[in-house]
Amino acid sequence: MTTTRERQKTHATVDPAEVEKFSALAEDWWDPEGRSRALHRLNPVRLAYIRDRACRRFGRNPLAERPLAGLSVLDVGCGGGLVTEPLARLGARVTGLDATPAAIAVAEAHAGAQDLEIEYRQATAAELVAEGRAFDLVLALEIVEHVAEPAVFLADCAALVAPGGGLALSTFNRTGKAFLLGVVAAEYLLRWVPQGTHDWRRFLRPSEVAGALRPEGLTVRDVQGLVYNPLTEAWRLSRGDLDVSYLLWAERD
Repeated sequence: MTTTRERQKTHATVDPAEVEKFSALAEDWWDPEGRSRALHRLNPVRLAYIRDRACRRFGRNPLAERPLAGLSVLDVGCGGGLVTEPLARLGARVTGLDATPAAIAVAEAHAGAQDLEIEYRQATAAELVAEGRAFDLVLALEIVEHVAEPAVFLADCAALVAPGGGLALSTFNRTGKAFLLGVVAAEYLLRWVPQGTHDWRRFLRPSEVAGALRPEGLTVRDVQGLVYNPLTEAWRLSRGDLDVSYLLWAERD
């Protein structure tokens, strides 16, 4: 039987159309009121989730000044560095990975202006697997719905998780509600992101992500929904509402 790891040799996960799409967004990654506005609003919730799950896994105090000190972190699909920079400030040794040259250029320039030491690479997860790299924590945030081969991409991300490490992933659920709010409302009514940013057919259910990670040695330990309040423009976590988007945590034992 052909394994997912063997199939990666013939299937590229990078979708050129998606790379071109996000190249057009690169110039205002760091504008909180620009086309990345939704990510800026989402950032506090997902960063707190990642910090708390990592601290629980590695026996750290989440209230410490640098709770992730010494941990190696890979942010796959890092974009302009909205997550990599805060994690570096929390003490982690962070590598930001993206297939979009413009995004990497923005990320490097912004990190340099902040005097942050972050390794940025224009590359794919598969390339780092081939190099034999491994990290305590791998992040795949709002990226799996944009790749050409989700199962292969998830296998690559899993292969980069070191023994005892964890993986944090966030994406849209493939539901009717996600189509209405994540595509119709976000792109056409509220215009949070450009039209055509998301393809509902690429959204993955949590069970599908778990099913792809399990053969690669990762076990899903937690899934929580991301719920948006339009009145306060704030996001919160929900264990009961996974209908639109969610955060998922998996571990390698």
